[in-house]
Amino acid sequence: MRTKKLIVFMPAHNEESNIGEVIARVPRHFHPEYTVEVAVIDDGSKDGTVAAAKQAGADHIVSFPSNRGLGAAVREGLAQCCRLNADIGLMIDSDNEYPPEQIPDVIEPIRRGTADYTFGSRFKGQIRGMKLHRRLGNYFFTLLQSVLVRKWIYDGQSGMRGFSREAMERAEIIHDYNYAQVLTLNLIRQGFRLEEVPISYQVRTKGQSFIKFKEYVSSVIPAIYKEMKRPVAKRYRQNFPRK
Repeated sequence: MRTKKLIVFMPAHNEESNIGEVIARVPRHFHPEYTVEVAVIDDGSKDGTVAAAKQAGADHIVSFPSNRGLGAAVREGLAQCCRLNADIGLMIDSDNEYPPEQIPDVIEPIRRGTADYTFGSRFKGQIRGMKLHRRLGNYFFTLLQSVLVRKWIYDGQSGMRGFSREAMERAEIIHDYNYAQVLTLNLIRQGFRLEEVPISYQVRTKGQSFIKFKEYVSSVIPAIYKEMKRPVAKRYRQNFPRK
């Protein structure tokens, strides 16, 4: 039997204080049929992010010469997974807010063939430390995505996502600043099956988020509009498991 490959990739920008612990907590032997490799996409960090990632055991590191944005880093992460012949890709933020121990849970629907694209869903699980304005922002953008794709979504901004090989190959991220909304809209519009898996979430205790509310809104809203105006071919025929 051919050994399958899971690539866990982490976009990172100035996460020296967090990324080593995230890498160390990635389950490397979660299933006998899978090997696990960690890829870091260093988005022009000016601190010791790359050194910390190497010391923690990252298998692959791609470094941008300057900061290009989270959307660009995730786009490169998906491309890197395909180049490394991953059967499944799992993106997790490098800020230590999401639980690497739950990676097997998040990719399980993909592994068993009931989904192509998964979220580690904070709002179906447990959240510790999220401020009110962040909750409200998450609710708003998640509701907007739900309305646009006519499918109820619980956590449209999750920083922990699983991808089948075909979803990785077909995904399109049309702007560099962020990826969360346009990626989901793109994949669901193509016909990929989304499933959300409850996770436990803890707001970061070290480092600083790149998100600034006004910049986020002014970048994301036009990108959502642009994505929804683009023609998207139905590239995937849904094959739901028989009951």
